[in-house]
Amino acid sequence: MNPTAPLVELKGISHRFGERAPGLFDGILQGLRLQREPAVTHAVDGVDLVVGRGEVVGLVGESGCGKSTLGRIAAGLLAPSEGSRRVNGVEAAAMSRRQQRQARLKIQLIFQDPYASLNPRLRVTEIVGEAVRTHDLVPQSELDDYVCAQLQRAGLNPALRGRYPHQFSGGQRQRIGIARALAVNPDMLVCDEAVAALDVSIQAQILNLFMDLREQLNLTYLFISHDLGVVEHLSDRVVVMYLGRVVETAPVAEIFHHPNHPYTKALLDEVPRIDVRRRAFSAVKGEIPSPLAPPSGCHFHPRCPYAMPRCRVERPELKSVAPGHLSACHLNDQA
Repeated sequence: MNPTAPLVELKGISHRFGERAPGLFDGILQGLRLQREPAVTHAVDGVDLVVGRGEVVGLVGESGCGKSTLGRIAAGLLAPSEGSRRVNGVEAAAMSRRQQRQARLKIQLIFQDPYASLNPRLRVTEIVGEAVRTHDLVPQSELDDYVCAQLQRAGLNPALRGRYPHQFSGGQRQRIGIARALAVNPDMLVCDEAVAALDVSIQAQILNLFMDLREQLNLTYLFISHDLGVVEHLSDRVVVMYLGRVVETAPVAEIFHHPNHPYTKALLDEVPRIDVRRRAFSAVKGEIPSPLAPPSGCHFHPRCPYAMPRCRVERPELKSVAPGHLSACHLNDQA
């Protein structure tokens, strides 16, 4: 472990669903049109992502852009098709089994649907205490008190620990998921749309809880969301994805006041404002292309009002446009 290294570093990460190694007769059968080529979903395409210790990184983009897949790769739940993943400066592929187990414990995931992520057959005390017991994090005699402490930290009454998930509201179930994640003493939480399924008033409570936990435990967050208002409220830095690629990244104030990429500008134009009557509302034109057959060149060029012939054939690279501000757009070369 290198304490000065980023907590998580992803380099050249790509992930494709449905891809498999060709068999001996696959080429012949496909040539005779007796077998179709497998449909491959290009979920993530050559992404670099660094999350520093104690940082809150907001990962945003439209549904289907690959942000959830990237979050699962960062948490170690998915293995990338290509690229490398480092945790605390150590290459994940080079870790021993013990190191891999410790790395998985230190990065926990909070899911979007709190009901689907909890085992309906287990009581809350078993859900929160299962990983603690499995990894021998506390003595068995202290397990019940430890579970109570985690529930209380997550804002849930420990007296309810004997109930099942269906006996709780959505906000309470999300608190159970948070308590389960905190029980293994993680360094980082990957929050995948963690408040999207909750009522607005409950969202505010859970977001405040995340901020309090950050101060108390010095937690690092990768906060995945399509709600730019939430991301602006929580994040130190924002990463914008489109169709499997990172198109822009910058500190939160920079990206909300000086967006560079046309897609980022279009997203910010769609954010609801109090003064909505004073400005013209315009949605992003067109539909997001299918990840089964992503466009060549810049993935955004079919919807971009500034697209040039170069955009259709050449993939733009992330380049610095201001201190700490990177953008992948050919317009920056012209400027």
